[in-house]
Amino acid sequence: MNEEGIREKMLVVLVESVIGKGRQTARNNMAFKCPFCHHTKSKLEVQLHTNEKKENPWHCWVCGEKGKTLSSLFKKIKAPSHKIAELYSFIKPGKKQEIQIHNISLPKEFIPLNNTSSLSKVTQIEARHALKFLKQRNITENDIIKYNIGFCTEGNFAKRIVVPSYDENGYLNFFSSRTYLPDETYKYKNPAVDRNIIAWEYYINWNAPIILVEGIFDALTIKRNVIPLFGKTISEALMKKIVGSQVQKVYIALDNDALKEAIKHCERLLSFGKEVYLVELGGKDASEIGFERFLENIEATPPLNFTSLITKKLELA
Repeated sequence: MNEEGIREKMLVVLVESVIGKGRQTARNNMAFKCPFCHHTKSKLEVQLHTNEKKENPWHCWVCGEKGKTLSSLFKKIKAPSHKIAELYSFIKPGKKQEIQIHNISLPKEFIPLNNTSSLSKVTQIEARHALKFLKQRNITENDIIKYNIGFCTEGNFAKRIVVPSYDENGYLNFFSSRTYLPDETYKYKNPAVDRNIIAWEYYINWNAPIILVEGIFDALTIKRNVIPLFGKTISEALMKKIVGSQVQKVYIALDNDALKEAIKHCERLLSFGKEVYLVELGGKDASEIGFERFLENIEATPPLNFTSLITKKLELA
């Protein structure tokens, strides 16, 4: 078997490790059970031989999901970041990868909260406190798994829930921590690293409306195409991405004390031709009012124009 044949064989093994066992079809393609529609038969056909356009088209003959590259398939099914990194070593062999690796790692004391049964009894007690805190904020077991939420019992982030953020390629680019102790003075603690990032980009659809909020628990409440700013400022990386993307509608839902900053963001995005909505939350934040009431606020919020923007600015003057 030549080098290309070996590479394709290894690629089959990688794809099967992500979406399950496949079977060979015509033209040396492979068919898999579709992870989108979950049809009982293998209806997702993948071309594992890279064509002249450097593409590996894939298509489900039942639900219609399709794409041109394996990386788009892996991202759509939320494959683990190390699987995506392994994929890039196959589809771009010998080339420098244009993937931004951030100089950050989760705390060495980080413990995932998705399976606590194997922990010591003492650690399980702490895990129950963390899980109780999350449950009180309507954060589900599925949320814990999806966002890889964990906690620490020791170290700089002891007694804190830790929520990671991943870039578009699935690499860690930030994390936020929040104490689950009721009497802790400093609720949030974040790593001292560059914040010129796009938080939660791994989960973002840049062809749909996006929502900008301040904190990680606001984002966990809203769940749908939401980006936490970890503060009141839109990073330059995020601003450039929004402006250059297909996103037309941007909802800005910052806390009441950040209304002036929110209006500045609205003005800037309006100048770039985006349809902007200033979502006011009545003095509360998204995590306090909950998912349903937040949706009601969004539906009741009209788009801004420069006239209504000036009116808002005068109201705050």
